[in-house]
Amino acid sequence: MAVSHIAFPDLVALLEAIFVRFGTSRQVAAILADNCARCERDGAKSHGVFRMKGYTDSLATGWVDGRAEPVLEEAAAGFLRVDAQNGFAQPALALGRDVLVEKTRANGIALLAIRNSHHLSALWPDLEPFAEQGFIALSTVNSFACTVPHGGQSAVFGTNPIAFAAPTRSGEPVVFDMATSSMANGDVQIAAREGNQLPPGAGVDSNGNPTTDPSAVLNGGALLPFGGHKGSSISMMIELLSAALTGGNYSFEFDWSGHPGAATPLTGQLIILIDAARAGGAPFGVRAETLIDEMASAGVKRFPGQHRFAARKRSDAEGIALGVDDLNWLEALAAD
Repeated sequence: MAVSHIAFPDLVALLEAIFVRFGTSRQVAAILADNCARCERDGAKSHGVFRMKGYTDSLATGWVDGRAEPVLEEAAAGFLRVDAQNGFAQPALALGRDVLVEKTRANGIALLAIRNSHHLSALWPDLEPFAEQGFIALSTVNSFACTVPHGGQSAVFGTNPIAFAAPTRSGEPVVFDMATSSMANGDVQIAAREGNQLPPGAGVDSNGNPTTDPSAVLNGGALLPFGGHKGSSISMMIELLSAALTGGNYSFEFDWSGHPGAATPLTGQLIILIDAARAGGAPFGVRAETLIDEMASAGVKRFPGQHRFAARKRSDAEGIALGVDDLNWLEALAAD
């Protein structure tokens, strides 16, 4: 496949033009374009440019309001709520970010509960900036029903990712972002597009039979939780935190059947922030690196976030690698 390279600011500008063309406000377009470009820059292909069709289809069908203005609510000293007003989650987080930081510094811990929101991206771009400011951050989000609970017969959970970010002494934070399903739905879509098989144990077909065919999972089948009952329990926890606690929809509650092609789940997101400076004993960043050093001594070669940081450095030096067909498609979307 022929590959082109594009600078990060140029990709942001191109994506922003697409979002505006499909009906978002300039402010929303800027936030989403930056988020999507960051994923592509850092090598998260299943959450970068690949997601643009889902964004634009959801906007074109009227399923999501690209001009929504979220509303910030203070529920308690350390509890913030944002009603995204059927808009995207990232602008809702942007609205509450500074107040969340202020409350965390004042109280040592605070949380932001976002509801009536659409999240189609990775979670680590939401959290990494907090860790760079010295905070420990945890986030959960539920999606659309595509994962069968352990022991169940039909999909109830979403892929239900959980992300964690923590500062270190050296500067680069520890950041992980993982689905509690066997794999991310976007990776299943990419496997189907490229003609690849899924690993055993990833999903079932429409009859509930195990399958490694991504098309069978996507067309009437479902994913399985990772780790059997253990992953299923974590996925259930994420439904409760992201939907029940925030006031958002469970993964099985919303109905988008009247918007064919829509791809952004209307659910909720929770962000918990902890002020690492309040830790007892040695500074948290020092203690974090003690653990990292011990893991390295045990033979660990790769740590959470390192692959993305390496991809980011390459992209900054060489430009973001995009397939020529993908770049042409984006330019056509922006120009039409």
